[in-house]
Amino acid sequence: MTLKQMKIKDTLENYVFVLPAVAIFSIFYIIPFIWVFQLGLFEWDGISFTRIFVGLDNFKEIFLQDVNWWRAMWNAGYITLIALLFQNILAFMLAWACDRQIRLKNFYRVIFFIPPVLSEIVVGMIWRFIINDIEGANIINRMLASIGFPNLMHQWLSDPKTVLTTVAAVHCWKGFGWGFLIFLAGLQTIPHQLYESARVDGANAWQSFKKITVPLMIPVTVLVAILTVLGSMQAFALILGLVGGEFAGHTSVPVLRILASMRGSSSRFGYACAQGISLGMILVTISFIQYRFSKKGQ
Repeated sequence: MTLKQMKIKDTLENYVFVLPAVAIFSIFYIIPFIWVFQLGLFEWDGISFTRIFVGLDNFKEIFLQDVNWWRAMWNAGYITLIALLFQNILAFMLAWACDRQIRLKNFYRVIFFIPPVLSEIVVGMIWRFIINDIEGANIINRMLASIGFPNLMHQWLSDPKTVLTTVAAVHCWKGFGWGFLIFLAGLQTIPHQLYESARVDGANAWQSFKKITVPLMIPVTVLVAILTVLGSMQAFALILGLVGGEFAGHTSVPVLRILASMRGSSSRFGYACAQGISLGMILVTISFIQYRFSKKGQ
């Protein structure tokens, strides 16, 4: 076998290994994306055989006229901001604590990962029972009253001023475990010899954290931030289980708006497809911006 034939054989073998992944990605991502984009160019109720071609009118309506859509984007952005600030900080602190030599750290790792693997609908319904007056049960308010803070008792899911923040807090509780695991994995890749060398040079714990841990964890932090944005902006099932839907627009999020466009007597399936494509492109743009800023900061 000649050298040229061996190169061709190696190339074909490489393509054979890659082909299944490419096929799966094409079948479940690329082809559906193209199909949904095509449907977004039509006015269609999702049932009849009649489709009216409207071009980019659906997308123009979304970006220039649909106030409810941008209100939903604002709500999702608020939930995402809370998650980026509090959920990820909590996840990092817990991961940093479990990475150190503390008692029962393996037990804590299991406990912290329980919330993410639970069903979002179940979590929403459980927290609804805990913080809302359902048949007189409001565990949070009872706890506040029992420890001497009755003035802090509140109807958390019934007040338009607090319902979105309450949803964001429950979302953080549900999702911090993913960030915890990723941060923990990142911390465990840092060689302990670096900390020992810094200690020999006279660096204290804060200086080691600032000069070693933080710089080396930047790529992991960017990954967690991108995953947090993608997950929080698509929050859906948890809100359904917690408040039952959009709650007069106060807990409206993009996925709920897409669902609303597909339902009802005036179903606009084509418009819902355009909303889905728009949401996807917005998330891709945000993720790309995060990545570019992280590269500049390194």
